[in-house]
Amino acid sequence: MKICISACGKDPDSEVDPQFGRCNYFLVIDPDAGSISSIKNPGSEASGGAGIKAAEAVVDAGADVLLTGSLGPNSFSVLSEAGIEIYSGVRGTVSSSLREYQSGKLSPLKSPNASSHSGMK
Repeated sequence: MKICISACGKDPDSEVDPQFGRCNYFLVIDPDAGSISSIKNPGSEASGGAGIKAAEAVVDAGADVLLTGSLGPNSFSVLSEAGIEIYSGVRGTVSSSLREYQSGKLSPLKSPNASSHSGMK
């Protein structure tokens, strides 16, 4: 199982980025294999369609689960169609959010929790 977390930096001590589509990086963690990789978010500097580009990167990374702060409707649609479980409202460091997920303290997101273009501010 691969867990993807929106992050401000490239390592597990980085803060979770509250904006999915415009976060700087995605950390992809495979707890079973003990591997961690970072992916530069292609949506972080996109002039438009950031959420869709970010969602496609998560799908392409083979993620089964996404932990993030907030997620708009376009991203939600792409990720849901790919069968990725989404958890939002995640805060703190990447490592602490991973522990919260693994201990069952997070609730799955059933619908988008940000409006379209909310990351454009």
